[in-house]
Amino acid sequence: MNITNDTRKLRVGITQGDINGIGIEVIVKVLANTEILDLCVPVVYGSSKIWNYHRHTCEIPSYPINTISDIRDIKEHIPNLVECMDEDIKVEFGRPSKQAGRAAFLALEAATTDLKAGNIDVLVTAPISKENIQSEDFTFPGHTEYLQAVAGEGAKALMVLCCDELRVALVTMHIPLSGVPTAITQEAVIERLLAFDACLRRDFNIERPRIAVLSLNPHAGENGLLGKEEQEVILPAMQQAEAQQGILSFGPFAADGFFGTRQYRRFDGVLAMYHDQGLTAFKTLAMDEGVNYTAGLPIIRTSPDHGTGYDIAGQGVANETSLRHAIFTAIDIYRRRQRYDEATANPLGKLYQERGKDNVKLDLTQD
Repeated sequence: MNITNDTRKLRVGITQGDINGIGIEVIVKVLANTEILDLCVPVVYGSSKIWNYHRHTCEIPSYPINTISDIRDIKEHIPNLVECMDEDIKVEFGRPSKQAGRAAFLALEAATTDLKAGNIDVLVTAPISKENIQSEDFTFPGHTEYLQAVAGEGAKALMVLCCDELRVALVTMHIPLSGVPTAITQEAVIERLLAFDACLRRDFNIERPRIAVLSLNPHAGENGLLGKEEQEVILPAMQQAEAQQGILSFGPFAADGFFGTRQYRRFDGVLAMYHDQGLTAFKTLAMDEGVNYTAGLPIIRTSPDHGTGYDIAGQGVANETSLRHAIFTAIDIYRRRQRYDEATANPLGKLYQERGKDNVKLDLTQD
């Protein structure tokens, strides 16, 4: 990915998501507040016709937007919309359709292409229907796996749900519950602990992260009575990660008591074993402000933590708070990465350059 030109404002790419859901509505609402233009240049990927249809139906007042077909025609003082649709697609609020899935994919593909080329700096994705987007072009369980494949450069993605007081990462992501036990291996837990620790350091600027690890079985297995994964897999993985890499992990904790007593407030991150174990608690605590962050990749991508919202689509009542936080989080992570990378750059190289400059100055003075 190209290095961003520091002379221009940060560009935030935003995909329209499923056009029959609430994605476009919340995007229109967020960008109606012109204060966001002080932080970044918003670049929406979608269709101006569909944008205007949603805006009109949801009775959102019109405002200026720069509609373009080429990213080079971007303007910094107003929101931009890159036309991605090569066909007319009908909006049917609240109804899943393959056409809506096709529209979501075209926007995602165009935005990802620009992200990899350095034309935008971060990516924020509106919700998609994981079923409707499936096609010959998209055969992935979700955004996370797609971005890992097309923009990961060999790195492995880590799903992190975050808000001000809680960060939850997952060992397993979009797989059936029946497949979770066999996927929980020592190697997998160690890999996720290392990735989560690196994410907390680089993307959240936490110097010595403290990670709570959840158990797989009820009551953390009750010393093997209710399952042995805690004793035979999870705890040995935690011990190995600490011995080899100095990872500070604690547990494994039974998930119900851990969240019920709000023990997460004592830690910088929580590693859950499977999707619903982590996300059910997270969304209960932070549904409106929660953000889904795809960590571990060279690119930065966030999204709101809600779904397509078919049940309220087209009614103008969708809450845009989570999308707003997704944009802010993407910007914050981009800046934190810059600070971290500058702080951890090769100190010997810096020292050599500084001494070289000093020597030159000294020689000139002596002459």
